Amino acid sequence: MEIDKIDRMILNLLQQDAKLSNKQVAERVNKSVTPVYERIKKMEQSGLIKRYVTMLNNRHIDKTLVAFTTVQLKEHEHGMLKRFEKEIVKSSEVMECYHMTGTDDYMLKVLVKDMDEYQDFIVNRLAKLTNIGTVRSSFVMTEIKHETSFEL
Repeated sequence: MEIDKIDRMILNLLQQDAKLSNKQVAERVNKSVTPVYERIKKMEQSGLIKRYVTMLNNRHIDKTLVAFTTVQLKEHEHGMLKRFEKEIVKSSEVMECYHMTGTDDYMLKVLVKDMDEYQDFIVNRLAKLTNIGTVRSSFVMTEIKHETSFEL
């Protein structure tokens, strides 16, 4: 899908506040409501807009330990990779998971309450998955930047 200047403006607005009504978006891009509604629907249907979410402050929900955990698998056969991925997406502690190049196979962003909860995740969840080789963890001391939008 090709996007034009108006689409970019709409997307920038929605990335900052997905709760904006079609009327509010239309006013900000100097268009009428119906064409803006149709543009947004088209972007949703094409998959350009994947979904709308509410961003929570993890401190308010008592999830203050953020770990970046790398996993190296023992075997790299396609089925083994897919099995790991299928299991890891079921874990509510894992906020993000990436298949990586280099030494490590996967990088996980894990969000938990504290070190005890992280240890429980490692010992009772991650280590119980088949084919786990090496696991390394780095813990966030201070979040400097966390963006969820792209400037278009």
